[in-house]
Amino acid sequence: MGVPAFFRWLSRKYPSIIVHCLEEKAKECNGFKIPVDTSKPNPNEVEFDNLYLDMNGIIHPCTHPEDKPAPKNEDEMMVAIFEYIDRLFNIVRPRRVLYMAIDGVAPRAKMNQQRSRRFRASKEGAELTEEKSKMREEVIQRGGYLPPEEIKERFDSNCITPGTEFMDNLAKCLRYYIADRLTNDPGWHNITVFLSDASVPGEGEHKIMDFIRRQRAQPNHDPNTHHCLCGADADLIMLGLATHEANFTIIREEFKPNKPRPCALCGQMGHEIKDCQGLAREKQGEHDEFADTVPVSEQEFIFIRLAVLREYLEKELTMTSLPFPFDFERSVDDWVFMCFFVGNDFLPHLPSLEIREGAIDRLVGIYKDVVHKTGGYLTENGFVNLERVELIMQAVGVAEDNIFKKRKDDDESFKWRMKEKKKRMKAEQGPSFVPGGQFAPQALGGRDRPMAVQNARQTAYEMRMKGNQRNQEAAQSLRAMMRNGKSPAGGSDDVDSRGVKRKAEDSDSEPEPEDNVRLWEDGWKQRYYKTKFDVDATDDEFRKKVVQSYVEGLCWVLRYYYQGCASWKWYFPFHYAPFASDFKDIKGMFSDFEKGTKPFKPLEQLMGVFPAASGNFLPQIWRALMTDPESSIIDFYPDDFAIDLNGKKYAWQGVALLPFVDERRLRAALADVYPDLSPEEVRRNSLGSDVIFVGKSHPLCDFIRELYRAESHEDTEIPAELCHGIQGILNLDEDPILPDKPVESPIPTLRDISSNCAIGIKFKDPQYDDGFVFKAVVLPGAKIPNKVLKPGDWERSNRGPWRPQLGFNPNRQQAHLDQSAFRKLNHYVDRNQGTGLFGSGPPFEAQHRGGQYSNAPPPRNYHQGNYRPPQRDHYPQNQYSSMELTVGIGPSSPRAPRTSRTRREDEEDGDPLTTSRTAAGEDISRGLDRVMGYLHRHNATTGTELSALYERRLLIFFPSKHCLFWAVDL
Repeated sequence: MGVPAFFRWLSRKYPSIIVHCLEEKAKECNGFKIPVDTSKPNPNEVEFDNLYLDMNGIIHPCTHPEDKPAPKNEDEMMVAIFEYIDRLFNIVRPRRVLYMAIDGVAPRAKMNQQRSRRFRASKEGAELTEEKSKMREEVIQRGGYLPPEEIKERFDSNCITPGTEFMDNLAKCLRYYIADRLTNDPGWHNITVFLSDASVPGEGEHKIMDFIRRQRAQPNHDPNTHHCLCGADADLIMLGLATHEANFTIIREEFKPNKPRPCALCGQMGHEIKDCQGLAREKQGEHDEFADTVPVSEQEFIFIRLAVLREYLEKELTMTSLPFPFDFERSVDDWVFMCFFVGNDFLPHLPSLEIREGAIDRLVGIYKDVVHKTGGYLTENGFVNLERVELIMQAVGVAEDNIFKKRKDDDESFKWRMKEKKKRMKAEQGPSFVPGGQFAPQALGGRDRPMAVQNARQTAYEMRMKGNQRNQEAAQSLRAMMRNGKSPAGGSDDVDSRGVKRKAEDSDSEPEPEDNVRLWEDGWKQRYYKTKFDVDATDDEFRKKVVQSYVEGLCWVLRYYYQGCASWKWYFPFHYAPFASDFKDIKGMFSDFEKGTKPFKPLEQLMGVFPAASGNFLPQIWRALMTDPESSIIDFYPDDFAIDLNGKKYAWQGVALLPFVDERRLRAALADVYPDLSPEEVRRNSLGSDVIFVGKSHPLCDFIRELYRAESHEDTEIPAELCHGIQGILNLDEDPILPDKPVESPIPTLRDISSNCAIGIKFKDPQYDDGFVFKAVVLPGAKIPNKVLKPGDWERSNRGPWRPQLGFNPNRQQAHLDQSAFRKLNHYVDRNQGTGLFGSGPPFEAQHRGGQYSNAPPPRNYHQGNYRPPQRDHYPQNQYSSMELTVGIGPSSPRAPRTSRTRREDEEDGDPLTTSRTAAGEDISRGLDRVMGYLHRHNATTGTELSALYERRLLIFFPSKHCLFWAVDL
């Protein structure tokens, strides 16, 4: 679910929910890679039962990564997806179930957002192509050099949509992958694998939730099952809470902002496309052996412990002296419901509620204040009590005017601070030209070391051009004054104190998008409805209609989270939300949703969400409906569309003003072209079923084989005792994977499976009667995990010293290097590494004169074994008070100073878990803990293994007379 800044807010407010993953790496022996044995105990010191993969969060970064070269073809994309799944399986090591869910046809409410995303992606891709072409011409006209333009078709990420050939091929490849792992990987032998591909309706995460809901409602379900769900969407956190399972963990990639990206024009690092000068590529390595490599670091993963989040929420939501019994589970459901007001994939957020402004905390405060008046909770098992919700909305509505005014004041205050900062920086500016980077002047006796350049030719060129530009500007300014009859000593409005013409960006006023609503001024409600909806504020009927649609949306979303899809047809028919103060008399605005609705078929959804530029993924005759001027639905596919920033700063935050698709008109237009579909297209346009796979050693294997031998085409229930209490209905697969039958590889670079040990069959979740309600409660017999939070965690929150926890054991024994280990490492580095890495030659020697590794142990207050937080007073001021912890990137960059960035820019980019900072005693010990934890995590205890850490290109550097550590930034 698209809830911008939700995870950043959550991780800052409740920092202990995050645990860093420990990952065992494959080892090499005599040039052969030895895979990790995933059947061994989990190095994170926790055993998971079920692993669920929201596959779209894997498919997108593997097919069009942002921080490394993209795969060259579809086969490489499939292999990258396999490797990603292998890595997750290695970290989590599930013992019972692996569930892979790919997004299928989504509900109509979600299709509006999908349509907006795909139209934006198409528009941005076209704009990037145009910009590259324009910049290429300019660079070549200036005499620059650019590599020949590759005749390569741009990968259109819109193909990652149900019904395309790409998704059909992906399903085939995943079937092969599952069969291969069940046959060859010992960690998979007793695993039950579920594959829900794109032909099965529903979003991936909601198919997973539906599976969990239906299994936990069965009498044989194990209430102490430990679930682990992989995905980066913020709604996974709320979905996990909505299950009320006692053991639920989420694994996701650790977000690291500001990753270096190559120029889209020349492919070199160190600049963006707008700054490209077309310089010849610098040689990478002694023999240019690293020409085609981009320095990237492997993505790390973190766990989000929902059991710990429940501890935080219990502390925050517990209320006393209520007129009704307090029920923590019900209050969690109310908290999830209130989070919907700040944003989700199905409804626009209310104008007065922004996460960055503390909207969730505001809602919780109001909830606790008015809950005495409500007489009960807001929700129950996914059903909303609108009368009680109205009290919450009215309380927010009373504060709306003050919220808008404070937002404006904060924005003006931020702009003033930025203006003052620019003035200070301008006043502190020294000479008109000062070289930067490695050539920047350094203070005598200073500890700081210059930052090495990433691209020497580019830097040298920029230095020359900058110096020449200053001279040319000064001369031009002087000539202009003389032509105007002014003496050089005279002043000019356009010339600063140094005689340099002011640039546009030096102006005090920056152009901003026009805001016609002006929410901070009186009359904001009238202007809002007139501007956004083009209706008069006096039109109460229209406002009531918008509120009614929003109320229906709140009921639909909560039902979707707790009971499944209530209606495949419903959607919010407006681009903007009403105000909280408009929620009046909403009790009777909603009764129930239409029964018996059906999802779109895959090709129908493609027609509803694709722009005309992506029509090549559709049948040719269907494609004509998008481009033919005589088409009855041509208005659904505009060539261009407006984006309303709606008070935001960036285009991606704005609202794409696209026309809504009329389902009746779309189906009427498609009825004429349906007969022209080929048999293959008819197959891709049909709805499919989940498939369950097991290996030969699984107890369920023989049962499935008997079904195939008997050729039984009737529904057959799974015996609960054969599959860890999992129940469902089995049906024979038309194209099954069977034991002892070869499985052909769909990827030419991978071998066929000649001795297959896997078997697959269609699977359907347990069915329930219409009107059945899944209870949102903790199941009887569930063992609540031990408390993790300590009293100090409440007072410190995220303001205390941050220390990552590695794995689920807070008392993990950390690795420790003694004197002999340091001697061995230094001996190995001197003799075997040679120049350029840890040896005596450049670039290392140029940056670090003298010794490299000391044989002194770490500071005396670092205790081997259980971590004991150090006290600042324990460090002598003359020894550690000025020690600096620096996070550097790249083998030639021991120091990467923090660039001048505003706090708001950091908030837009994300919250890095590690930053460069001047460290006193606490930060030093924390850094040592991270280094030692990483060494222990990777079993690196010898000099040979430690030197390999340098290849990861991220390092932590401690300059002192005692020790020098290098390790991956944790």
